[in-house]
Amino acid sequence: MTTTSLDANDFLALAAARLRPEPPGFEDSLSNPRGDHSLDNVPLVHPLNPKPAAVLVPIVMREEPMVLLTERSAHLRQHSGQIAFPGGRVDPTDASILEAACREAEEEIGLDGGFISPLGYLDAYLSTTNYLVVPVVGRVSPSYTLNLNPHEVADAFEVPLDFLMDVANHQLHQREWKGRMRRYYAIPFEERYIWGVTAGIIRNLYERLYGS
Repeated sequence: MTTTSLDANDFLALAAARLRPEPPGFEDSLSNPRGDHSLDNVPLVHPLNPKPAAVLVPIVMREEPMVLLTERSAHLRQHSGQIAFPGGRVDPTDASILEAACREAEEEIGLDGGFISPLGYLDAYLSTTNYLVVPVVGRVSPSYTLNLNPHEVADAFEVPLDFLMDVANHQLHQREWKGRMRRYYAIPFEERYIWGVTAGIIRNLYERLYGS
């Protein structure tokens, strides 16, 4: 649990020391992936054959670092209205995980790559929808501008990184999924409900920065 306010220099020092300098390998990640199944030790059925995906974890470098999140449009077929990081499936034309994450951020919220400086990577996260998601942690200039794609994103907002890194705010909730009760992380913030893959990635960021 964080006990003091996390300023920008503190975060950058932790990121340099603790984040992966390179993205995890796809095949290596499949040997023992973290993901929606982890809390309940749900056995995975191999071969997994997940679809590769990338998300940007945008850390806005204000005096108190902030995390930029999105609210997905209500009419989307999957995960409508949920809180998410900008990101999506890796296209065959993407040269790297970083390029995929930045491309998705520009397509979804109009965040130009010139505002983003990559800091490192987190472990891959396997979703129940069978995506293997690699999070790219990126430093974002506070002078950034956005142009939301209304077909994909209803809103974008910032949450203090210090709030998200406080384990007192990491709640375990549960709901029925395919006939069994499943647990998942949830991080309520004001009127927002951050849960599922997004909350799981935030938890992984916490464990990467503050774990032993």
